Amino acid sequence: MSQHTPARARVCPDCDGFPTVRVTLGGRDRHGHLRTITAHCPACHGTGTAPVRRPLTVPAGW
Repeated sequence: MSQHTPARARVCPDCDGFPTVRVTLGGRDRHGHLRTITAHCPACHGTGTAPVRRPLTVPAGW
């Protein structure tokens, strides 16, 4: 008997599923730690998934 696989979530096309990254600022603080900032994908707002696109419906008579 075949098993149905669940539909996978759509991966964001802008970040390819890597929505949050740490970017180094190119220096160290006085304790020797790298200075970094967190950047989120602006398209998916850090979720890594894209909303499901619904097909356009064409009105009857077109």
